[in-house]
Amino acid sequence: MGLLSGGIVALALVGLGWLYLHPGYLPQVPGAVVVNATTQTINQGEYLARAGDCVACHSAPGGKQFAGGRAMPTPFGNLYVPNITADDETGIGRWTSDDFYRMMHTGISRDGTLLYPAMPFASYTKVTRKDSDAIFAYLLSVPPVQQPNRPHELRFPYNNRDLLLGWRALYFKQGEYVPDPKQPAEWNRGAYLVQGLGHCAMCHTAINVLGGSSESKAFEGGMIPNQNWYAPSLTSNREAGLGNWSIKEITDLLQVGISHRGTVYGPMAEVVYNSLQYLSDKDVEAMAVYLKALPQRDSEPLPTSSAQLVSPNVMELGRKVYAKQCAMCHGDEGRGQPPQYPPLANNQSITMSSPVNSIRMVLNGGYPPGTKKNPRPHGMPPFSHILNDEEVAAVVTYIRVAWGNSGTPVAPAQANELRKLLPE
Repeated sequence: MGLLSGGIVALALVGLGWLYLHPGYLPQVPGAVVVNATTQTINQGEYLARAGDCVACHSAPGGKQFAGGRAMPTPFGNLYVPNITADDETGIGRWTSDDFYRMMHTGISRDGTLLYPAMPFASYTKVTRKDSDAIFAYLLSVPPVQQPNRPHELRFPYNNRDLLLGWRALYFKQGEYVPDPKQPAEWNRGAYLVQGLGHCAMCHTAINVLGGSSESKAFEGGMIPNQNWYAPSLTSNREAGLGNWSIKEITDLLQVGISHRGTVYGPMAEVVYNSLQYLSDKDVEAMAVYLKALPQRDSEPLPTSSAQLVSPNVMELGRKVYAKQCAMCHGDEGRGQPPQYPPLANNQSITMSSPVNSIRMVLNGGYPPGTKKNPRPHGMPPFSHILNDEEVAAVVTYIRVAWGNSGTPVAPAQANELRKLLPE
């Protein structure tokens, strides 16, 4: 009996030893998925790269992901985005995580080259080392693509990188995001995403002639250079200020692309499509909490309706065009059929000081992004081939002043300038 029990113990020890050396044969908890640390880091890096919208710039239309080559027009000439796949010769295959973090944190490449601020390192500097390492691990997991980087085509003197030293002194403040101890964790998470990887201020802050922006004017809105869209102010309730929006209305706009308060088009639609729709509900809500809490900077009272500034002939022409082309979706009184057909009455995006976006929507039409939560969006057809400049100006003027809206009139010349940007 003693020999038998000793044999059983010995066999049990041998069995345990074999299982220790072959952990894949250990019994699994039903439904559990074992993910090793490397895979977890790569998955997290992919998520963070989505949050940073890296694919939008580093992938040319019709090209391989992250292989670069995309032309980025600037007021100073064309920049060509680099290859960031794991290719040793033309990508970042020979980089280290230290090289990558230095680039993200300081805007200096592996070879010591100063990066042009079209790369949003002024925002990415806020990204933590842990998150930077995760993004780097993910990029190294992407199949390498051998595609040489195309040199930039910048006019003199902007092709002299030494000038970037002055730009950096004026507009670049290096440093990871530091949580505000006076704010809750959700607000701080939202601030980290909006200020850092989201680099939202790059579009929603006016750019000056040097290609820089004032930190004191962050999120106050401005034209997006070379894209000819206006990024509305996030700190003014007369534009896209979110102080009187609900958190759900903000999260829907960011993650779905449509909400009962409005719809995203143009460059913001691309951001939602490439980036924001993939973020977790928790992270998008954190961003909404932070954005809603941005200090409002409305210093003067809201304007009243500007209908009296419009000539009766223009108003009547605009009304007729609206009744024929727009009322079917947006309603006789501009109330829309939200969320699919946004309201035009009492819509801040319609009455902003800049009418550019409204004119472009009439000329170009467009679709909200197709997202996981709205895979088949309703779009707006273009009217550039149907309406002349006078009709475009009249209908945009009409929707900016009708139903108590407080916008200002639009001139045919403004419509004509934006018509010139349409592809032939």
